[in-house]
Amino acid sequence: MPLYKRKPFSLLDPPQDLNLAEPVFQVRFTKEIFRDYQEYLDRINLYRQRVWTCKVTGKTNLTYEEALVSERRATEKVQQFPEDLMAPVLRTIQFSTLRLKDLVNKISTRLQEQILEGAEFYGRKEESACPCKILKVLEVDGGNIRYEVGWFGKNKKITDTSIVNSDDLIRKKLPFSRDVLKSFIRESTSQSAPWVVHDKLARKHKILTEPPEELRDKFTIRDGCFSIKQSRKNMEGRDKILNGENGKINKNKRKKLEGEDNEGLRTKKKKAEEEEENPKVEPIKFPIDDLLVQPGPDDPVFTDRPSPARDFDVPMVCIGDLLMVWDFCSSFSRLLHLWPFSLEDFENALRHKDSDGIIILESHLAILRLLIKDEGEYFTAIREKRRKSKITSVNWVEYLCDFIEMVDVPELSSHIGTIKRGHYGLLDIHVKLCVFRELVFEALATNAIREQLDEYIEQQQALVATKREETREEARKRRQEPQNVKEEKSDAKTVGQGHELENGRGKMRKSKNDYNHGQNGFVPEEGNVEFFSSEGNHASENGESKHAVAASRNDATNQKMNAKVTAENGERSTAGDDKKVKRRENNKEKGTEGTGTEEQMKERFEREIEKRFIRTNPLGKDRSYNRYWFFRRDGRIFIETCDSKQWGYYAAKEELDALMGSLNPKGEREKALQKQLEKYYPRICSGLQKRSKDIAQKIALEEAVLRRSTRVRAKPKEGRSSPFLRYVNKWKEN
Repeated sequence: MPLYKRKPFSLLDPPQDLNLAEPVFQVRFTKEIFRDYQEYLDRINLYRQRVWTCKVTGKTNLTYEEALVSERRATEKVQQFPEDLMAPVLRTIQFSTLRLKDLVNKISTRLQEQILEGAEFYGRKEESACPCKILKVLEVDGGNIRYEVGWFGKNKKITDTSIVNSDDLIRKKLPFSRDVLKSFIRESTSQSAPWVVHDKLARKHKILTEPPEELRDKFTIRDGCFSIKQSRKNMEGRDKILNGENGKINKNKRKKLEGEDNEGLRTKKKKAEEEEENPKVEPIKFPIDDLLVQPGPDDPVFTDRPSPARDFDVPMVCIGDLLMVWDFCSSFSRLLHLWPFSLEDFENALRHKDSDGIIILESHLAILRLLIKDEGEYFTAIREKRRKSKITSVNWVEYLCDFIEMVDVPELSSHIGTIKRGHYGLLDIHVKLCVFRELVFEALATNAIREQLDEYIEQQQALVATKREETREEARKRRQEPQNVKEEKSDAKTVGQGHELENGRGKMRKSKNDYNHGQNGFVPEEGNVEFFSSEGNHASENGESKHAVAASRNDATNQKMNAKVTAENGERSTAGDDKKVKRRENNKEKGTEGTGTEEQMKERFEREIEKRFIRTNPLGKDRSYNRYWFFRRDGRIFIETCDSKQWGYYAAKEELDALMGSLNPKGEREKALQKQLEKYYPRICSGLQKRSKDIAQKIALEEAVLRRSTRVRAKPKEGRSSPFLRYVNKWKEN
């Protein structure tokens, strides 16, 4: 049984005085019975918490049911433990005080190093390595040990025996894993400190049940279990406190100990009373089983579920076979060389009493040709009857009768005479669909169908792998975008610092020139320089004027160069900024386009997956286990009851919306169904609208045929406007 927080957990006994007609609630996997619904829910929520541990494997963080499954699987593995190695392994386990990990290591090392009876090896025999088994360990004088081995033949049966040395044996890998050994140790012991083998196993393999002398001083046996002995000093100390030393009672210490014990008992009792008065109610974790969901105050307003329409043209018991056969013919139409037809046309063709119904004829021909090409059992049957190799619309009845004789279904065999006389159309719809059903079952087993399904599966796997790679690439690009933006910012910062540095150098040059101008006393204006000096020093004035003119010319040249560099730097920075802005805008546009592209890729992926048809699965189930089906080539949603005896359908978008509004997401089944309906909602709505338009066009066409001139006295031929009579197989094989 699973452990609750690593401790044993006992199940509840069934209620007393239980009446057989009394409604009760039962836990599926523990068979516990409850009268009260709230108690049942509390128990279910407890079992769903991840606080359980598998007793055999030691796995934690499991639900109760997962722990049960883990125990069952581990027990099955333990039962495969080699019988010959059980005795030596159990002897090592018995009364061992090692931890589980150390005990497993010890057993594994001993089995690999020692050669024990029952172990399997490879032995050298006639210059080849053959599998063998140790039958007996022989001690020979001189300390040498030899082994009697049995050589395995086919089916691991011993065919011969011989005596070999240890050098002739090749060690083999252990026949079990360490996890299996751990499970075996847990399963075969009753306690772990020390490890004690179950009495039944100990008696079976003749293992000692008396503990060794070194353990008797450390452990005592109480109720068949080993427990650590308490220190005699601790026991005597408590007795001295309670009874007093040398016969004198120590009242203070005794009162203190007794008071602590009484206080602990009072606290525990008070807690128990509080729990009884105010039991802790754990919140229910939804979703749960739909039948257990009760109305709650936080529930939304659910709409009334619409009643499905049931106006089928075939009997209700035939709807399942009708949908199955039509879906098969539509899904494998390319392989069958059969032009697709609608479900309504198929219904009308089955109801038609004429034997020459084109849809029925072409469907039979397509499936029978597929069976002949497969060269299986049906091909052998018609070859024994020496039928012609080519099946046509003239002789197809003979081939159909051969098929009915081959499958040997009593329900169909009685109608072979009617079919041979050419009255296939007079058969009941139920019989026609039974024939189609058997044909489909045989066709699904052909190599052509299986090869196409395998091909579709491989293509679907390739599409999924491609989508996974594209998703990873998109995620990688998204992760790199912040890094690219950061690099652009750092580049812009570096360029800006370079511009400031260049401008600084120019300013430094300018400041030097200004300093020279100040020293010489000249201030240039607009390129024209005038000099003023005293009359007394013409030589110095002339010399200073020459130097001033040269300096002014240098200043003008430096100013022009600085202006040119600044303009170039400005143009570069402007061009760089424009490029960065454009790059960011492009990234934004790419991001926007990527969102649209991602949605388009998803739609394209779903379309490609749909093309690789494998099988049609129901959308889900509701509270009452009714199944909901949606077929790709029919716009309706079909409802199948849990017993498959009643069918219905929804054919309007309003009915679909009402159905979705009536589902309660607190239930497991209805939540899954609601999720599927939301996923395929656009496609289902498109199918419903297309079907409504087709019906409207059909009604308009019929009214146009009936609205004819009064001068035409002849009545219109019956059924001339029926589409199933105008069917033409455009993919028919020549």
